[in-house]
Amino acid sequence: MSKRNSAKYKLDRRMGENIWGRPNSPVNKRSYGPGQHGQRRKSKVSDFGIQLRAKQKLKGYYGDVTEKQFKRTYQEADRMKGDTGQNLIGLLERRLDMVVYRAKFAPTVFSARQIVSHGHIYVNGVKCNIASRRIDVGDVISLGKKAKEMALVIEAQSLPERDIPDYVATDGNEKVTFTRVPKLDEVPYPVTMEPNLVVEFYSR
Repeated sequence: MSKRNSAKYKLDRRMGENIWGRPNSPVNKRSYGPGQHGQRRKSKVSDFGIQLRAKQKLKGYYGDVTEKQFKRTYQEADRMKGDTGQNLIGLLERRLDMVVYRAKFAPTVFSARQIVSHGHIYVNGVKCNIASRRIDVGDVISLGKKAKEMALVIEAQSLPERDIPDYVATDGNEKVTFTRVPKLDEVPYPVTMEPNLVVEFYSR
């Protein structure tokens, strides 16, 4: 399990965007960057800077995935047939913690990872505590008995700010099926993601 070493909302302020679309994001109150120089006029960003920013935003959105893990995912996407950017998004969306988040079993990506690591999630009826596990089309993800009564899960299922996407079919409030690998335009990002810039970054 990758460890988050900084406050998750620091990424929001650094990027100047509400990455996860949460109502309590500090960007909703302060759209400028953190620190004493956060409000100074922004200088022109180089092509490398734009690509780096796109990579940091995508990595951060998926729970601050480690660089080693993220690069390995990119390399796998690059070896696959078709558009590398689309492949990258498909692989990231197939992570178990991401499917748990999409299913509204957890209010945030980080809490989804925690629920998985604590053994509250079952894949095809078998307990799994590996957040980065790759989910296949047709896999059934369900909540454990204790998780069904957790305040965190109940809170997530009542969240109004996001809906369950079409590629995650629900069966009540306790079970979902991953029906297909989504394309970029099907993923419900609150902000614009640019995987093509991530591909350019690693292709330098």
